[in-house]
Amino acid sequence: MSTRLVPRKSAAQVAAALGDTRVVLISGARQAGKSTLVRVVAGDRDGERRDLDKPQDRAAALTDPVGFVDTEGLLVIDEIQRAPDLLLAIKVAVDEDPRPGRYLLTGSSQLFGMAAAPDALPGRMETIELWPFSQGEVDGAPDRFIDAAFELGADLRIESDIPRAEYAHRIVRGGLPEAVNRSDPRRRARFHDAYVQSLIDRDVSQLADIQRKNELRRLIRLLAARTGTIVHADGRLRSDLGLSRPTIGRYLQALEEIFLVKRIPGWSRNLGTRATASPKMIFVDSGIAAQEMSVDARALLRPGAPFGPLLETFVLSELARQRSWSETMVDLYHYRDHSRFEVDAVLEDRRGRVVGVEVKAASTVGTDDFRGLRRLAERLGDDFVLGIVLYTGTTTLPFGDRLRAMPVSALWHAKPDE
Repeated sequence: MSTRLVPRKSAAQVAAALGDTRVVLISGARQAGKSTLVRVVAGDRDGERRDLDKPQDRAAALTDPVGFVDTEGLLVIDEIQRAPDLLLAIKVAVDEDPRPGRYLLTGSSQLFGMAAAPDALPGRMETIELWPFSQGEVDGAPDRFIDAAFELGADLRIESDIPRAEYAHRIVRGGLPEAVNRSDPRRRARFHDAYVQSLIDRDVSQLADIQRKNELRRLIRLLAARTGTIVHADGRLRSDLGLSRPTIGRYLQALEEIFLVKRIPGWSRNLGTRATASPKMIFVDSGIAAQEMSVDARALLRPGAPFGPLLETFVLSELARQRSWSETMVDLYHYRDHSRFEVDAVLEDRRGRVVGVEVKAASTVGTDDFRGLRRLAERLGDDFVLGIVLYTGTTTLPFGDRLRAMPVSALWHAKPDE
């Protein structure tokens, strides 16, 4: 694929936020395209731009934060986590002059997870997550699966001509723009390796006291082998790494705050149990997970390869991308009960309606693949909109009331009636 400007689904959200909000933060992984998105959205607006990855800009920000943010037009500040005390100066500025669209910030760490970041901007700032490219952004496809599933329910139908090998290619490619633009798998692998090492050397060190970086790299590889599963800071991780539970917990938190991994909480209708249900961990980018597991697209198709866990990670990360721009506001969970009924993804809207998604890395589907979805439907009754098994086949098949098997490509090709 040749280098090109890929339109981002989040661009409209950022532009709308600048129209009515004083401070807008674009938050996401390094090299996910934040700076490019800023250039597109800011366009020819009057204003200035500063990059806190540049030593001279960072020094000025730390020396004179009030003077640094003093500007009439739009001020763009890249990598705001490098000088979090600027938020206090921004708070003072927007309280004195509450015009919308004054500051557009980008950050490669979850800002308020940082110990040094003051809780300065409640009610003044809107945060928009920017993930690596979605499949729909790369292909120019609708990326409206969430909206379509809630609007159409069991009437949703998708046919596909994508073979299983193509899904393997998409998994190992991932969505980071630099990786997408590299057609040579070996060069892409080099990029993914360097990317992870750069995160360890630069970003993680800002967030956690890392004594031995080699252990952190080993932890990342162990986590890749467990992607799509419930991960605890004790048990096998402790024995494999020889680190204490608090240390592993601190490292896991840091990896989440730099957008390398994401934890998907467990779902329950009892609001009090949601926060305590064990979360499932996925890699934000399936290409990085595949590289850390040392598998390429061809190897992924061999018997015994981790196609299933990586496909689940791929699907969950696509859903997480879409929920950041879908018109239907949903939360993303997974489901697992004491009887070991499981559903890979549970999407719940603000009205309490639910779409369940199970992932199967095979070209055929059987009734047993709907076991967890049937349990979810029994619990929810009329609030259960649709249960889908996403598989690597090509057609939509019915498996009972509000239960369907559907090609994985429905994630980016489905759209609601318009």
